[in-house]
Amino acid sequence: MLYISQTALELGFLYALVAMALFLSYRILDIADLTTDGCFVFGAAVSVTMAAAGHPYLAIPAAMAAGASAGFVTAFLQTRLGVPSILAGIVTNTGLYTVNLMVMGWSSNVSLLKTDTIFSLFEDTGIGGKWSDVILSGGIVIAVGVLLLLFLGTRIGLSIRATGNNIRMVRSSSINPTVTITIGLCISNAMTALSGAMVGQYQNTADINGGTGIVVIGLACLIIGETVLGRRTVKKGVIAAVIGSMIYRFIYAIVLYTKVVPVQGLKLITAIVVGAAIAFPTIKSWVLFQKRKYAVRRKGEN
Repeated sequence: MLYISQTALELGFLYALVAMALFLSYRILDIADLTTDGCFVFGAAVSVTMAAAGHPYLAIPAAMAAGASAGFVTAFLQTRLGVPSILAGIVTNTGLYTVNLMVMGWSSNVSLLKTDTIFSLFEDTGIGGKWSDVILSGGIVIAVGVLLLLFLGTRIGLSIRATGNNIRMVRSSSINPTVTITIGLCISNAMTALSGAMVGQYQNTADINGGTGIVVIGLACLIIGETVLGRRTVKKGVIAAVIGSMIYRFIYAIVLYTKVVPVQGLKLITAIVVGAAIAFPTIKSWVLFQKRKYAVRRKGEN
């Protein structure tokens, strides 16, 4: 059980970056960015390929730069060519499939067996012992979360938040929404690629289909966290992304451990969890309304 909890923590931190990326694009910018699946694999492909070439540390910023470039393409299609945001993400995601194959040398997967990774090198330092992977992944996620909060408090960060809140007001305030959307999507996809880069080195492999459903998983993590903590402030939103990722991974681990549902049914569990989390505020409001309605009726009868 300890091993399962440790693995859940490790994966919770690694995938929390995707939830944070969706928080920026979906909650802050109010853009449904479907580049996520392909961008996740893009980060993993760049990271694993460079690690296989002997550059595991350099692979991380390289993967983030690759992710930012994918975000730029999506933003360019949306802001300059007038492509709707959802279609822009789909177009970029489709193109990334071929790009990812090119990065991996036209192979559907790349392995890192007997190759140094950031996790194996950090483990060799002796810090944390068996919990070294948790410490490394947790440290990176906390650092990214703090930097994201600091960035969103800057002038350009506030402009990005204003763009998502009311783009017409932003235009009237002499702020160019094209710039804010582009920067926001570049940062968001850089975080997604960072998650893919770390997962690739953690699992010692990059697979062309490894990003399937990542946007749903990230959204599930974000919504679960927001259901627990709320979404009133940016700080709560970032923390909710991390907490939600942890909760989701623990649910996932428990389902696997207890074998209540076969492995083939885990996607269905994910869909149910996402649907329930999204519907929770509506259900809660309906229940409260019914309670008030019942109380008024009882008072009238008395």
